[in-house]
Amino acid sequence: MVSATSLILAGDVMTGRGVDQILASPGSPRLREQYVVDARSYVDLAEDVNGPIPRPVEDAWPWGDALSAMDEIGAAVRVMNLETSVTRSEEVAPGKGVHYRMNPANLGCLAEVRADVWTLANNHVLDHGMPGLLETLDTMHAAGLRTAGAGADGAQAWSPAIVRADGTRVVVASVGHVSSGVPASWAATARHPGVALLPDLSEGSAEMLADATMRGGMDGDLRVVSVHWGSNWGYDVPRQHRRFAHRLIDEGVHLLHGHSSHHPRPIEVYRGRLVLYGCGDLVNDYEGIRGYERFRDDLRLLYLARLRPGTGELEELSMLPFQARQMRLWRASGEDTSWLARTLDETGARFGTHVRLREDRVLALDTTG
Repeated sequence: MVSATSLILAGDVMTGRGVDQILASPGSPRLREQYVVDARSYVDLAEDVNGPIPRPVEDAWPWGDALSAMDEIGAAVRVMNLETSVTRSEEVAPGKGVHYRMNPANLGCLAEVRADVWTLANNHVLDHGMPGLLETLDTMHAAGLRTAGAGADGAQAWSPAIVRADGTRVVVASVGHVSSGVPASWAATARHPGVALLPDLSEGSAEMLADATMRGGMDGDLRVVSVHWGSNWGYDVPRQHRRFAHRLIDEGVHLLHGHSSHHPRPIEVYRGRLVLYGCGDLVNDYEGIRGYERFRDDLRLLYLARLRPGTGELEELSMLPFQARQMRLWRASGEDTSWLARTLDETGARFGTHVRLREDRVLALDTTG
């Protein structure tokens, strides 16, 4: 009997700016933001809140307790969204208030987490221009890191990544949408590098995207669409996003992996398939930034989804909670984990999903619809 296929899913990984500065080979700290001109200022903010950060840190530092937690899970396909360029390029994208960049010499930090697919169709991968994007792709591919969602042309950007797991192929397509701040000019074309950018959220676009995950596919493939969309804050899911997600599943996609929001958003199970509307950030340098405390963006989740072979239906979803302190992930306390469980339960109720807290301080999804 073929066992379920396990996937570990995470939202945005932002190893640029402050995180880059604490690693062994920090790049230039110069920023072109309105209020902050030195990336080390974000390290100072974090230290003001949670105490000194040793510098330089080892490559594994930002992942903290998440590394051992993933290893304890065992075999699983790991999919994460890298919302940072990996480049030394000094070119900056015009009209953007924030630019993320990680020194290629710090690539070992990304290698530590052993992601099977890094999705790149987002609103920061071209922060340092086309030279920055091409260096990002060259650097990651030379290190054997598999990507999807960006490329030297449209064909590469729209080609899904394929991972083989215990005899099952997992096909991962990465796309972005302008609602997350991806400039329309970043769309990859036949002659232009860029990202796989959805033209809209229409039924036609859903059909086109689903078809891209099936092209050259095989019976039994598990098809995942990873989409960067929506605003940064809040628990509302636009009706247009929900319709698009449903259409993708109607067209044969098995799981939708959404991200862009800085905190977890509601979860839905539609026709037995998992829809994560917003996974929240996993790694960033946001400690000490004020203004959105009620969303508790210091709390982070890793999502472990087990999908039934053949049908791709959700067998089980559990969520491992962490808290970001000192730019490192620590196991969340019982009190913080309870807060996450209550919040996801309340916001997911209208989608027919409920979240409960297990005795081992892991969150589990229950469905009623």
